[in-house]
Amino acid sequence: MNILIDIGHPAHVHLFRCFAHEMLTRGHKVLFTCRDKEFEIALLKAEGFEYISFGKKYSSKLGKILGLLKFDCLEWKTCLQFKPDILLSHGSMYAAHAAWLYGRPHISFEDTYNFEQIRLYEPFTAAILTADYEHPFISKKEIHYAGYHELAYLHPKRFTPDKSVLTELGLMEDEKYVLLRFVSWKATHDSGHKGMSIENKRRAVRLFSQYAKVFISSEKDLPEDLQCYRLPTPPERIHHVMAFSSLIFGESATMVSEGVVLGVPGIYMDNTGRYYTREQEVRYGMCFNFSESLEDQDRAINKGVEILSSSTFDNSGHEQMLKEKIDVTGFLVDFIENWPISKQRAKDNPDYQYRFK
Repeated sequence: MNILIDIGHPAHVHLFRCFAHEMLTRGHKVLFTCRDKEFEIALLKAEGFEYISFGKKYSSKLGKILGLLKFDCLEWKTCLQFKPDILLSHGSMYAAHAAWLYGRPHISFEDTYNFEQIRLYEPFTAAILTADYEHPFISKKEIHYAGYHELAYLHPKRFTPDKSVLTELGLMEDEKYVLLRFVSWKATHDSGHKGMSIENKRRAVRLFSQYAKVFISSEKDLPEDLQCYRLPTPPERIHHVMAFSSLIFGESATMVSEGVVLGVPGIYMDNTGRYYTREQEVRYGMCFNFSESLEDQDRAINKGVEILSSSTFDNSGHEQMLKEKIDVTGFLVDFIENWPISKQRAKDNPDYQYRFK
């Protein structure tokens, strides 16, 4: 089977990497396509995957329209050359359109529920995989699974934290540290968002530093006075860094959720929020959601201080989560290898997925 996977964000490399390695060991062929955005290419290279980059993404509204046409054409051209049997993505309109033109199924994950984007790919997609927490998307193409994207690569079956990362960070084994994550706010679903003020970023660093070593991962340039806090490890080591931290704090829902899956509490700031981080707060008590308002930024920082200044954090919700959720990669491997039977089976017998625990 030839499998073409389109990547729209560095997190999508992580989403599919365990699946890709598994399928390669089973004798299938896997090709990734991507745009040159932040760490996507670096991550694909680190994993040793075959990939094709379509160049830089566009940030302006006109550029995004031109990019849609350009990347659609390049994705379709790749289909003609690679001859995929199936295409996978996380909400990629390029993969969906190319699959439809080429006459092959496109299967998509979805967890952001950006309907501007969904409307562009849903008509051309055969199945849309969504988690079982409450969300607003309803479609006949929807397939539910018990999990989060982050469980595709951070489930205990798929990931073992490497403590040598502490040496890379210049830390002692029992030294407490916190990871701050700031985003660029350039994605289509980020319109109208500003994120944390620079004053509050500085305040968070200053207050957190009283209780823990501070590291910052940032999509955009940091001011000179914060450069010394930039995370020194390569992108492919990020989850090992997160696994031994005491708190993940910032504007990235993905990284906060990754921390939760690893048993690390998270604080997430966003005006619209994410449905999965809400479940991680309400059901498992591992995440704390705040808006981008200045008042909520203060509250978020104070919550971070509360967590870091405490000697212990009750992460029993993490154990409950792992009992209730599945190994998403195991589920996906079975779903793709048995397509299209797997689609009907998932609808007729939803409990089949619990074989992948």
